[in-house]
Amino acid sequence: MSRARTLLLLAALSLPGLPRAAPPHPIGIAVDAAWEKYRNLDEGKNASYIPALARVDPKLFGIAVVTVDGKTFQKGDVTALFSIQSVSKVVALASVLETSGARTVLDKVGVDATGQVFNSIVAIEQHQGREMNPFVNPGALATTSLVAGKTAEEKWARVLAIHEAFTGRKLGIDEEVYRSEAASNERNHAIAKLMHAYGRLYFDPVATTDVYTRQCSIAVTAADLAVLAATLANGGRNPITGKQVVSPDNVQRILAVMATAGLYDDSGIWLYEVGLPAKSGVGGGIIAVAPGRFGIAVFSPPLDAAGNSVRAQRSIRDITATLRANPYEARSAKP
Repeated sequence: MSRARTLLLLAALSLPGLPRAAPPHPIGIAVDAAWEKYRNLDEGKNASYIPALARVDPKLFGIAVVTVDGKTFQKGDVTALFSIQSVSKVVALASVLETSGARTVLDKVGVDATGQVFNSIVAIEQHQGREMNPFVNPGALATTSLVAGKTAEEKWARVLAIHEAFTGRKLGIDEEVYRSEAASNERNHAIAKLMHAYGRLYFDPVATTDVYTRQCSIAVTAADLAVLAATLANGGRNPITGKQVVSPDNVQRILAVMATAGLYDDSGIWLYEVGLPAKSGVGGGIIAVAPGRFGIAVFSPPLDAAGNSVRAQRSIRDITATLRANPYEARSAKP
């Protein structure tokens, strides 16, 4: 009998001493199940107020999870490039916290939910540019204006560099999205100028809006964003590169704002139902963080009325429930 046939016979008999394949990992099982469950879901529609986003293939769907010890689990279109959009607000906040400190963010931007839509001008008028947070557009523009640098190019270089540190690879801009967004972002220009009029923007409003637009146009994949989320889950240390991107103290602050303002108008609903700090973008990406365990990212362009990816929300909800990753879940001690 040949050696190959002998090995097959031993495997069939499950005799001791024969190497066996590792059992499926619970995270991998959860990721596969969510992708299979929602891959044919036909709900929501692409963002249309940025013309380039309306043209993205709505069938694209990828799920990626990275653990704090660097294990990776993926399913679907995890290498498809898309514009990061508002997920970049997390990274800009991290940059300002690291260079200017927590007090600066608290005093010059704010961290409270506004109770208004993410691009509200009413919210600015209500408090004269105060009582913002870094994840609504007025607060995000203020945050970007605080990024270290004397010129717009210096600020942009710092923004791009910290995105690359979070994802662990070189990144670039989706030029089509940048051009499309730059040609249609009159509202953000108006927000920046109104914030500037109230003394709550800290750099030239036109230049700030351009840096912010470039920031939102950075091209990433679901795999990239899972590494970003895992870096936050790992106390600010990238689990793939080993680089400390942001301090553990500042990670706590970032996660707090993600929990209270990460999913636009539905942030409270998300926290109520899922519990993980998260941040969405109208490009179709959502990241979520299970502190001390893993980061998850899902990409799927069709959005709900609040601007959050439909498939991404449902996938993360299911994976979180399956893995019992909700940090608010309390288990009774055994008597």
